[in-house]
Amino acid sequence: MDDISFQPQHQDEKGDMLYALIDYTDDKSYVQPLIESALTKHIPSLTLLPTPTTTSPSSSSQQQRQYKKHLTWTAYESLDFTTLLSNPSTHLFNAYVIRKALIRKHYLMNTIENYTRKNPTSTLTTAVPTSVSFEVDYAEFLDEALIEAYELSESMTANETKSVSEREWWILKPGMSDRGAGIRLFSSMQQLQDIFDEFEEDEDEEDDDDYEDEDIARSDDEEGGISGDGELKIKEFKDTNGIVTSRLRHFVAQVYIPPMLLRRQDGEGLPRKWHIRTYVLAVGAIKVYVYKEMLALFAAKEYTPPEDIIDPTNADLSAHLTNTCLQTGDHDGSVIPFWRLTEQFEVGKETVEGWFKQVCEITGEVFKAAVSGGRIHFQPLPNAFEIFGLDFLVGEDGKVRVLEVNAFPDFRQTGEEEKGLVGGLFEEVVKVGIMPFFSISGKREEGENAGMVEVLDMEVGRF
Repeated sequence: MDDISFQPQHQDEKGDMLYALIDYTDDKSYVQPLIESALTKHIPSLTLLPTPTTTSPSSSSQQQRQYKKHLTWTAYESLDFTTLLSNPSTHLFNAYVIRKALIRKHYLMNTIENYTRKNPTSTLTTAVPTSVSFEVDYAEFLDEALIEAYELSESMTANETKSVSEREWWILKPGMSDRGAGIRLFSSMQQLQDIFDEFEEDEDEEDDDDYEDEDIARSDDEEGGISGDGELKIKEFKDTNGIVTSRLRHFVAQVYIPPMLLRRQDGEGLPRKWHIRTYVLAVGAIKVYVYKEMLALFAAKEYTPPEDIIDPTNADLSAHLTNTCLQTGDHDGSVIPFWRLTEQFEVGKETVEGWFKQVCEITGEVFKAAVSGGRIHFQPLPNAFEIFGLDFLVGEDGKVRVLEVNAFPDFRQTGEEEKGLVGGLFEEVVKVGIMPFFSISGKREEGENAGMVEVLDMEVGRF
């Protein structure tokens, strides 16, 4: 792994002007100024083009084709991939066309399973919770869906003779939902059945008009109703934490990993569950970098073990879900820069550094697994880069495990207080992912002060 950094010399070696179309529609007021600031700081020769709000998409595409050097940084659904593919040396886009192998939970599990079967010594063999994926259209067909879910069935059978506190718990995740929608905990087949029955009851209560097309973002790459980040975007998810089973028929069940609980140095409060949010940059075909400034995201409520859940459908998992988007208020104390954990909690510097090392190793292997899986579900392109948000859990055994990979991560979760961390990320993206592509010179530095750590450098053939 190489630490890298750049000191820009503000010079375009070929003397050509770089034009950029920047229109980051997700949380635009939070993200867009940070992107523009990073670009103009390190590329003074940059010319910003009118956004689609003032220019029609068709004329925007025509503009892109006429420029010798063009950067597009916008929403996935707005990207003109025809232009991307036909201008591999002059046009740079902020997303790969296809990356399902990473961003859909059930695809990711299958990607890792196939890779570890061929590479049994890979760190991924122990860096992912035991998982099974299955499809359910309607609750009444759950038994049939689980016929081949051997690990899950064996665990549920073993749990029948155990007390609640001794059981092995599992966590259910819809394969294509986000923001914690539809996540549930269970330790028996009856509980799992109750959960799917509850999903179906919620669906029956909703008026069909609530699910009209205007509430669903569509894209060519993803299935109908799926947005560019690979997740189903239905407004009601955010309010009810329910799902529509027939729309989200892909599910993943994972063994629940007891978390590493950190006690505050000041002794205030009981420990809360937390996870690591890591921003990862993939460049070209393909290099992968981990942004050093990671985040620790904490649950809203103090931790209680799964066996304390009273409601079998457990819609309220605020003690177990660490997605800050589910929390109200300013997230005070819920978002902490990773490297400051040693300042507030009873954890040593060597331990935290060890977790970071595990994150880097696992991240490199995850992307290597996606590349090794073939070109159907992951196609890195030489003139594209993409920022992913990877979530990791530190178990009570001290081992780091990857939970999921998110495209177009929700940067606003970082909050206003740590906004500079996101700004620093975009500066690193400019220096590592954009300047080299356009032959904009910069002095590379190595060492502890570098913002990015290279975790994979793998040559992928042409598609």
